[in-house]
Amino acid sequence: MPELLRTTWRASIHLLIGGALGLFNYLMVGVGLTAAGASLLVIGAAALPEFVLLLRRVAHFERTRSARWSGVPVPEHYPPLTGNLYERVRLSVTDPSTHRDLRWLGAHLLYGPALSYAVLLLWPIGLLADGVWHGLLRRPPLVLPLITRLADLSARWSRILLLPSPTARLAERVEQLTATRAGAITAHGAELRRIERDLHDGAQAHLVALSMRLGLARRAYDRDPETARRLLDEAQDQAEEALGELRHVVRGIHPPVLTDRGLAGAVRALAAGSGLEVAVTVADALETGPRAPASVETAAYFTVAESLTNAAKHSGARHATVDLDLAGDAGRTVLRVRVRDTGRGGADETRGTGLSGIRRRAAALDGTVRVQSPAGGPTEIEVELPCVW
Repeated sequence: MPELLRTTWRASIHLLIGGALGLFNYLMVGVGLTAAGASLLVIGAAALPEFVLLLRRVAHFERTRSARWSGVPVPEHYPPLTGNLYERVRLSVTDPSTHRDLRWLGAHLLYGPALSYAVLLLWPIGLLADGVWHGLLRRPPLVLPLITRLADLSARWSRILLLPSPTARLAERVEQLTATRAGAITAHGAELRRIERDLHDGAQAHLVALSMRLGLARRAYDRDPETARRLLDEAQDQAEEALGELRHVVRGIHPPVLTDRGLAGAVRALAAGSGLEVAVTVADALETGPRAPASVETAAYFTVAESLTNAAKHSGARHATVDLDLAGDAGRTVLRVRVRDTGRGGADETRGTGLSGIRRRAAALDGTVRVQSPAGGPTEIEVELPCVW
């Protein structure tokens, strides 16, 4: 019974706030009609864009309420009201999102107060009926759960009415893809410059030194065999160093351990060599199921590598955890990578390229990154990467 009352109380608060918002929307209708009338008189045209901005704030509040109750976010897409007065008025009148907000406003005038009035009627009936039926007779409650269903209904109606139009969602998606494509190109250019720098400063320098030693050894071979032998030994050492540099560059492009041992094995290898005490947890689906696409595994691997490197260098942490999991619904599978350390926190993306590099890698795959690093710690980085098998 206490849990039922708590849930019903939360639903009641949600519906009562909706009723209050519905009453406020009556005032919004008056403001909107006044703004429209002033715009028709031309001298008050500036009032219309201001009313649209106010309407957007009210609709945003309802989107937030609905998402908080249902757990399903309600996206929004509005073009900015910029430019001269004519452009702002034109956008205010022609924007499809404004039309959807007005449609929600008109509908919410009805269902917002009506559902809140229903709550006031159901509470006394529910306390009496369910108090006996559920509290004393231990039968499933009948009346009070109706309030929770009304809250679900209110959130569902608001979501349906406030969802952006397909055209607006397509435009937003195009903007996202444009941004992620630019980020991917930037990341690709930075990766090519890093490879070029590593080859120039590392392997190429060793190969030049190797060539010089081989030339000196060839010239000294007839007149001073001991010196030639020593130069050949140094050339062999130089060749091994060049091979080591080339292996380092290859690991930076695509780690061989990832190909040989899979993501789980590669992450365990990273944890073993990180210098921290790292506990790795891998979902069974990743151990026994089909492997994720190579690009997804690579992004997940470098996410763990960068996170553990930052933790070891900057956070002062001694312990860390790495969780690899698969989640999905509606045919969409997501690889979730979560790295948490016990350091001092305060990670700042503007002070280095580590976190921004993780974001670029994830964005290129249409993934998301969440970073929590309050001062004093702990730091938690969670990356979700969509998978397509």
